[in-house]
Amino acid sequence: MTRVYLADARREDRSALRQLLSNMKMDVVGAAADWMTTMAKAPADRLDMLLVDWDLLPSSPKAAIDELRKVCPATMAIVLISHLDATTQATRSIGADAFISRSDTSESVIEHLRTVVASAVFK
Repeated sequence: MTRVYLADARREDRSALRQLLSNMKMDVVGAAADWMTTMAKAPADRLDMLLVDWDLLPSSPKAAIDELRKVCPATMAIVLISHLDATTQATRSIGADAFISRSDTSESVIEHLRTVVASAVFK
């Protein structure tokens, strides 16, 4: 079972994501509303995936993802974004494994997550 940590400032978004991941038979092992809590708790949970909102990342997103990679080297970093234009390019440049648009349907989010998990299995 894929172990996932949620990092999103909005409680209702964390709740919706938790439900979606549960429906996908993924195990949500923790959640945080800020980056400091995420980095304090996530490494202890032996994660497979961190699902993090772009707006929750510190002012240097690349440094934040690099920090995550140091403490959780095998964890996939999936970034939730609100705007697909410049944010997409920025997300790719920070070293995230994938990005998912907040405007995607639940079905599309599920498909993206399945693709990411499947690709990790074959690495």
